[in-house]
Amino acid sequence: MTQQSVASPQPGATSDKLDAAVLKVAGVVVLGAIMAILDVTVVSVALPTFQSEFDASYARVAWTMTGYTLALATVIPLSGWAANRFGTKRLYMIALALFTIGSGLCATADTISELIAYRVLQGLGGGMLMPIGMTIMTRAAGPHRIGRLMAVLGIPMLLGPIGGPILGGWLIDVASWHWIFLINLPIGLLALVYAQLALPKDAPEPSESFDFLGMLMLSPGLALFLYGVSTLPEVGTFADPEVWVPMLIGAALVVSFVCYSFKPRHPLLDLRLFRNRRLAVASVTMFVFIIAFMGAGLLFPSYFLQVRGESTLHAGLLIAPQGIGAMVTMPIAGTLADRVPVGRTVPFALVLIAAGFFTFTQVGPDTSYLLICGSLFVMGLGMGGTMMPIMTSALRTLTGPEVARGSTLLNIIQQIGGSVGAAVMSVILTNELNGSRQIPGLTGPNGEPVTEAGLAIAAQRQPELAQQVPDPTLIERGLAFAADSFATTFWVAFALVLVTFVPAAFLPRRRERSQSRDDQPDASSTPVVVH
Repeated sequence: MTQQSVASPQPGATSDKLDAAVLKVAGVVVLGAIMAILDVTVVSVALPTFQSEFDASYARVAWTMTGYTLALATVIPLSGWAANRFGTKRLYMIALALFTIGSGLCATADTISELIAYRVLQGLGGGMLMPIGMTIMTRAAGPHRIGRLMAVLGIPMLLGPIGGPILGGWLIDVASWHWIFLINLPIGLLALVYAQLALPKDAPEPSESFDFLGMLMLSPGLALFLYGVSTLPEVGTFADPEVWVPMLIGAALVVSFVCYSFKPRHPLLDLRLFRNRRLAVASVTMFVFIIAFMGAGLLFPSYFLQVRGESTLHAGLLIAPQGIGAMVTMPIAGTLADRVPVGRTVPFALVLIAAGFFTFTQVGPDTSYLLICGSLFVMGLGMGGTMMPIMTSALRTLTGPEVARGSTLLNIIQQIGGSVGAAVMSVILTNELNGSRQIPGLTGPNGEPVTEAGLAIAAQRQPELAQQVPDPTLIERGLAFAADSFATTFWVAFALVLVTFVPAAFLPRRRERSQSRDDQPDASSTPVVVH
């Protein structure tokens, strides 16, 4: 295969069909995407295991997700510049190697701090896999086939929410948590060999300057601010310097970045694009939605594990209906996005999500699994009809170089929303659980007081603890309190979903004409993929 055959559409490229050459390249990208997306969903079921293994709070272990997504947000804008400078094949293989090495290191972690650090390293590789892979695919398929391109790359997005929790739960049950990372090693090696054989040779080009100063303000600023927020449940007050100092420094860095970003010719994030009304509306809708959906989504397996006492495998199986629901509607939504204005379809999808979420605001220690799984399926139906149409609509209104900058902007907003959601929802849940009544005279291994909810959750993992408690109602009260804590957190997520209806009401209700249909994409003109 020559470079020309991949980089330029063939004479028959006016067809929407993807030819064999494109599908061969797609195989490399899909393999990398499956590895990266599965990793996110696999880890989601492991958070309670990390709590017990490393004796850490939920807000602390959630940083294995927050740090990962912040790393993604850091390298996404870097990937377009680096792809031009060093070539897409070379950079994609570097990303694969970095992700695989990070996975191996995660399996060696002895403390939660080490695991978080290795997850950040893993995220630096994972953050480049999707945008560079999408760039490779867009070059191969041509911008006029973006709809079909999204359908192909939707495969790992559909498999991830279904297979990830099940795979993670099974590996933890039959082996140990280490294997949720070790499983990436053979897949990563296979992907490296496949990429070397299937991808065309690189042709690096001179590229525009990269805004390193902006990156040094935004990424540390977000990390410091979220670290301060996540520390709140442990210290109990905003007045503690460990909370307000990093929050203040982080907020100052983010504000400085916003003010600075209007000055460079090529800023890290081109906030001037928000003058495009449709892009602005899509960005706000997506940001609020992701905070609610992704943040609360991390709590679903924890509810099954900690309140219902299920094994990690069963927790993964119970979450699967959500992925199945998305699998049903995502292909349909991708097709409709090219024909029906998103302002007429997305609100209906949000209604499904809100209806499913409401069930979780009412959860107790013995809520029907039929009701819960049905609600997850309905939420999945809504999810599949929400994200892709919003992002496709936003990109369709951009022209020429704006497509690259707009794609980067949406991608980073998505990752920042996921980071904020994971941090905020875990903090709310931890704070609620900390409000449980303390048991007089009972302390933990480190001398800290034990609460009724904490003992009840521990008894789900170690049933012998329940037999040592003289008052059997104590475990029942603890589980009821824990369930209420989850329900309260889900109320916050439900409220955010309702807020999403406000910007969604301004999404276009008339069919918009694509401004980039005839433009040849550059190395950073990357469609956005949620993961």
